[in-house]
Amino acid sequence: MDQRTFDASVSSFLDALASGAPTPGGGGAAALAGAMAAALVSMVCNLTIGRQRYAEAEAEMRQVLDRAERLREELQQLAEDDVMVFSRLSAAYKLPRATEADLAIRRDAIQASLRRATDVPLRTARAAAAVFPLCPAAAERGNQAAVSDIGAAALLAHSAVRSALLNVEINLRTLEDTLYVQHVRDEVERLTSGLSDEAERINALVMRRLKG
Repeated sequence: MDQRTFDASVSSFLDALASGAPTPGGGGAAALAGAMAAALVSMVCNLTIGRQRYAEAEAEMRQVLDRAERLREELQQLAEDDVMVFSRLSAAYKLPRATEADLAIRRDAIQASLRRATDVPLRTARAAAAVFPLCPAAAERGNQAAVSDIGAAALLAHSAVRSALLNVEINLRTLEDTLYVQHVRDEVERLTSGLSDEAERINALVMRRLKG
């Protein structure tokens, strides 16, 4: 796909995702899911701000909206970054290997590219996970007519985190820097600890509000 990932229509993005091209792939899809989660939070805030019925929640919703929009922007950029780092990794694997010097240069380039290709989906998971703390306030005090969208946001954020971390895991298998690998695995554990429980708690909040 020649144009920037997020400059394309949804249809073009999906066509590219379904094609035989390696990018966009799972990392870009994870970032897109996270960006959609943040966008849904923003939508609920925008449907709340300025409504007399929700005047007491307006200041809080503006804060949530600001954070959600910054996360959406970050996740959109991460989708672009995912394509870039994969392209650099592919180029590293294609470097010459005719001599010992070539092999050493190629090995160093691959390791450096693998690290970058790990950092991007890790940042994607981190940003998607940051959507979760925004959801309870929007679910409890946002526009009741849109509360189901917060449930969708939480589910998309959960999927984005898990999907991005699959891309982290596949790169960790080949990285030789054991200290870095352990550091990443520690962060992965922190990001996933209680993640499903948090998604369920948000879903419970949404369901209570729907029934109320």
